[in-house]
Amino acid sequence: MIHTAHGYWLAEAGGVEPAPALRGDVSADVVVIGGGYTGLWTAWQLRARGASVALLEAGLCGHGPSGRNGGFCETLWTHMPSLVERFGRTRAVEVCEASSESVAMIGAWCAEQDVDAWFTRGGYMMASTAPAHDAAIAAILAVAPPGRVRELNAAGVRARCASPRFRRGLLVPDDATVQPARLALGLRERVRDAVYEHSRVRALHASPHGVVAETAGGRVRAGHAVLAVNSATRGIAPLRSRLSVTSSHIVLTEPVPDVLDALGWTGGECVTDARTFVHYFRTTRDGRILFGWGGGRLAAGARLNGRVEVDAEVADTTRRDLVRMFPALVGRAVTHAWGGPIDVSPSHLPQIGTLDGVPVHYAFGYTGNGVGPSHLAGRVLAALAAGETSDLAVVDPEPVRVPPEPLAWTGGMLVRRAFLRKERLEEAGRRVDPVTRAVAAAPRALGIHVAR
Repeated sequence: MIHTAHGYWLAEAGGVEPAPALRGDVSADVVVIGGGYTGLWTAWQLRARGASVALLEAGLCGHGPSGRNGGFCETLWTHMPSLVERFGRTRAVEVCEASSESVAMIGAWCAEQDVDAWFTRGGYMMASTAPAHDAAIAAILAVAPPGRVRELNAAGVRARCASPRFRRGLLVPDDATVQPARLALGLRERVRDAVYEHSRVRALHASPHGVVAETAGGRVRAGHAVLAVNSATRGIAPLRSRLSVTSSHIVLTEPVPDVLDALGWTGGECVTDARTFVHYFRTTRDGRILFGWGGGRLAAGARLNGRVEVDAEVADTTRRDLVRMFPALVGRAVTHAWGGPIDVSPSHLPQIGTLDGVPVHYAFGYTGNGVGPSHLAGRVLAALAAGETSDLAVVDPEPVRVPPEPLAWTGGMLVRRAFLRKERLEEAGRRVDPVTRAVAAAPRALGIHVAR
């Protein structure tokens, strides 16, 4: 098994020649900091408006979480319960409709730009694997429009993917899958003349009249800045209390077309269970099964220290869970494993906005669901940097905050342990003890949503 920080997708997509680093002084209408999906889509949208852009990336564009995620190109329809609770039904539907537009626009962009990112609109399915998890399905179905989220009984779920553990579920037809690295690198290539790689921003000076971004090699003077740095947002003082950083890990099988045929899993659906620390899985163009788990360890502050990318213990747990979900994979090879950080929003919803008093705009907090919503964020950020406004619910919401360190890490690890124990007991059909249930409920008392 090849276990690396960057994983299979980037290797499959092929290497890239680095863009030049920033040297000297540059002027632009907007400086974009961060070369993942959010920064790249923002740069694309700004250039379509005729704005000049300088994009500064500390490493290589697309080689962070954007190039190594599960490739679920999702809408926000399954977040309807949280959205309705915070913003009301009208605004919740509005932002979900916008997220569906973004998924469609990504597919159209791939076709128009001749980017073979394996875009497949096979839908997203959530399947319950324990009686206690049926409530998560029911809560979404209770508020989501039936035309956008369809209920599936046990037979309906297994007709799409016949894991013996599936009970009931739902389907979001608008959702898709992509080869995430191909999408990110395709974007990079189409804005490459605006990109400076290996250009880490050491300081950002902002006033009401403009910004200056400094790197080791030069400076960019601009009217506006966009912060699109994913989990590194935890290191930005005005925003650090608005997210935490955890990790997700993925294993990938050898090609198993026979298993897929036996499961009837041939429609390209991406699938998750209904756990809090979710299992997520999909197929690939060459008949592999990708299986991920969102239950990796937390990072202390913004310090990742490599554990969120390469964690042998979590990868082994993920591999065992893969075989539990699909017993037909016993004896079949797992060829790759990798992981990466997740910028976890305490509201479990993306956060987009502008820092007080200065033209610095930001987006973060995708909580493992960034492929589709990052396109929406790019649309909004480009509008904000052009001096426009947006009343979408995810723009400038009242923030939910996480505790300061070290309480955030210590408390987060205790809550993680409680949820893992709770879900293990639930799936075994056993009673959850009061202490475990109380610790798992603690974040909710603070206004923090651990589940979607």
